[in-house]
Amino acid sequence: QVQLVESGGGLVQAGGSLRLSCAASGRTFSSLTMGWFRQAPGKEREFVGMIKRSGGSTTYADSVKGRFTISRDNAKNTVYLQMNSLKPEDTAVYYCAATLRYYANYPGGYDYWGQGTQVTVSS
Repeated sequence: QVQLVESGGGLVQAGGSLRLSCAASGRTFSSLTMGWFRQAPGKEREFVGMIKRSGGSTTYADSVKGRFTISRDNAKNTVYLQMNSLKPEDTAVYYCAATLRYYANYPGGYDYWGQGTQVTVSS
């Protein structure tokens, strides 16, 4: 089992920045590919990005590419989502997720989920 706890959400003005953190426990963190997803009211959960378990390469959704950056600190068992140039359409509950797969860019590809943290971007 893997437990994930997100933190760092909040209210920010358009153009601002936030950094989300996700602390993992229960399994060797470096063996996990970590993903970030978001879900706005009335919409499906969507892929934001991921950082692979080996090598740490990243993949992003087109909607956040160039604005969001995912990183990981294996010594701290933590993955981060740095969000810059935020837009009102980025408003959502953000979830981190973990998988033993090397690559997954869809919710069904992840086995473990955090509880989510709210990000609200005002215009």
